[in-house]
Amino acid sequence: MLKLYGGARSRASIVQWYLEEIQVPYEFVKLDMQAGEHLKPEYLAINPVGKVPAIVDGDFQLWESGAILLYLADKYGKTALSSEERAVFSQWVLFANSTLAPGIFGEENREREMPRLLTPLNEIFGKQPFLLGNEFTIADVAVGSILTYIPIMLKLDLSAYPAVLNYMKQVSERPAFQKSIGGRG
Repeated sequence: MLKLYGGARSRASIVQWYLEEIQVPYEFVKLDMQAGEHLKPEYLAINPVGKVPAIVDGDFQLWESGAILLYLADKYGKTALSSEERAVFSQWVLFANSTLAPGIFGEENREREMPRLLTPLNEIFGKQPFLLGNEFTIADVAVGSILTYIPIMLKLDLSAYPAVLNYMKQVSERPAFQKSIGGRG
């Protein structure tokens, strides 16, 4: 069975959300980050950087939330992806982790970056329910997780982005979200 390694309040919940969405059985291995379990040799053998999340799927080990999402979509997705589809998913996963998250959660950039990032997302969600149209995809897990972390971690006024707020409400009501990010306390 696939093992997902994570800690309390970590990005492992993003991977957990996607695993719940695609209904892949997994074992969640909760590491006590305060006690330094992520820095012990057993875990460093899985992820030499000592960060979570990481997965072990049979003999295969992988770390970094975005890479894990893309791997899971490739391996367990219901349909084979074309190169173009895979590239679009990669685009949104990388955007979420390397552009959206730092733009929102990096206080030094937030005032400038938030409008540049949320305005086009607001336009997309004003036209369609999900990033790529009418179907919920891995892109929504990646971007939706970062957006739904905003009210959990920050007190930001997002009223200028009503379609983003509606999207956040919509994805946060999904049962798989509730079993993962929504269950964080």
